[in-house]
Amino acid sequence: MITSEEKSVVKTDLEKPAAKKSKQRKEFFRNSSGMDINNLYTQDDISGMDFEGEVGLPGQYPYTRGVHETMYRGRLWTMRQFSGFATPEDTNRRYHYLLKHGQMGLSVAFDMPTLMGYDSDHPFALGEVGRCGVAVDTLADMEVIFRGLPLDKISTSMTINGPSSIILAMYIAVAEKQGVAQEQLRGTLQNDILKEYIAQKEWIYPPKPSMKLIVDTIEYGTRHTPEWNTISISGYHIREAGATAVQELAFTLADGFAYVEAAMERGIDVDSFAPRLSFFFNSHNNFFEEIAKFRAARRIWAKRMKEKYGAKNPKSWMLRFHTQTAGCTLTAQQPENNIVRVAYQAMAAALGGTQSLHTNSMDETLALPTEKAVKISLRTQQILAHETGVTDTVDPLAGSYFVEAMTNKMEEECEKYFEKIAHYGGVIESIHNSFFQREIAQAAYTQQKLVDSKDEIIVGVNGFVDEEEETDIPLLRIDPEIENKKVRELKELKASRNQETLKEKLDAVTQAAKNDENTMYAILDAVRVYGSVGEIVDALKVVYGEYREPAVF
Repeated sequence: MITSEEKSVVKTDLEKPAAKKSKQRKEFFRNSSGMDINNLYTQDDISGMDFEGEVGLPGQYPYTRGVHETMYRGRLWTMRQFSGFATPEDTNRRYHYLLKHGQMGLSVAFDMPTLMGYDSDHPFALGEVGRCGVAVDTLADMEVIFRGLPLDKISTSMTINGPSSIILAMYIAVAEKQGVAQEQLRGTLQNDILKEYIAQKEWIYPPKPSMKLIVDTIEYGTRHTPEWNTISISGYHIREAGATAVQELAFTLADGFAYVEAAMERGIDVDSFAPRLSFFFNSHNNFFEEIAKFRAARRIWAKRMKEKYGAKNPKSWMLRFHTQTAGCTLTAQQPENNIVRVAYQAMAAALGGTQSLHTNSMDETLALPTEKAVKISLRTQQILAHETGVTDTVDPLAGSYFVEAMTNKMEEECEKYFEKIAHYGGVIESIHNSFFQREIAQAAYTQQKLVDSKDEIIVGVNGFVDEEEETDIPLLRIDPEIENKKVRELKELKASRNQETLKEKLDAVTQAAKNDENTMYAILDAVRVYGSVGEIVDALKVVYGEYREPAVF
């Protein structure tokens, strides 16, 4: 038995710089957030911690150890693959393929024109139709995408923000045509516009009217789609833009609090909508940092929802989240290495307690994934779930000195960022004065310097490089004729509609915005008569205008 005195001596010896300097691989050991990593962690690093109150048990406040008592012993995470490309017909075939091979939920990727609120026949869409996702212009496209897919039995996630209320209306209308009541629909709409201004840059309207549209969807969902998550607050794209793990966590949670406050200002009871708020995080390369990030996220959210916003329903305190492995870590060099990166990132997500997971394909840094690459990434999740044993017990890393100390540090650093955001006047004002953008740009610059100096090694890029390497893996290529076909079909559909009825419905969308009414009802009516994404967006622009980002230096 080692005594406490002996442990103290061991730790002291290990932390003497002179004693270990010659044996250390590098002078400093830090994680992606710039936190120094000790040589050794002991109980001293979590001394004074109220373990019962701060960590507790899974399924109990503050949910540090997970939102469910039995976690994956009771039910595995939902296995999703972010998919969508070219035409609605192509995407429908891919969805049937994925479900046949064991996928448990769909996750829709839209092309850039759709994300930006433009129809396929708009001049700005030229060359982009169907390239990075599926082109959706009208309800007719959504009917094809979900043909033969029972919407009362599957769960669907849709990654779209600026025109999100329009896409949600289309999904509801497709369900109506299938005879499925909207009350039965299960899934998630990303609908997180704040992170667009912060990181991803796919906005349409200025921040304040965009927030109004989001509260409209929250209010509508509270009344009509009780199984649907009307917003998925996303840190994923913040991280992909270059943020650290702490920045991803702090900025994402700050956005979440802003949505809660906006909905409460509308007069919506917090416990009527908060249980259906979900989150979307990135799982990056630093294994233990990511696990600590997920655990800290649950604890911070639970405390704020209970103590600041007065939520009384325990489901309002639970932070439930989807995870995607880090696209920005994938390399074009030695692309097969990406399979290994994704596997470790997926394991971190599982050990962190995710509710659903998407694993990237090895070829996604080069093109949209092939069917073979998608199958490998799905099999990665299945091997993780069924062969590694990490699902056999709940939060197996709880009590680790390192993990608990890192979780505490994550929470501490987040609180510092919350104070800075409050100092600037809240999230929207912080967007206007470019606080988030500057922080992320600086973090990305710092990380790139580490790679350039080889203080951080990226295998195959700045270390272990194969000079004679040939990247010879099959890639998915989108036929340029697809765009021409899509534009022709859209023009034919537009010409076939009842123009008088369409104009009436689009005018009603504009009027709802002018009158500060909930716009979801008018948008749904416009969608039903095959009003297009671009037409409905334009009807709202009449009132809301367009956003132009100030330059950041």
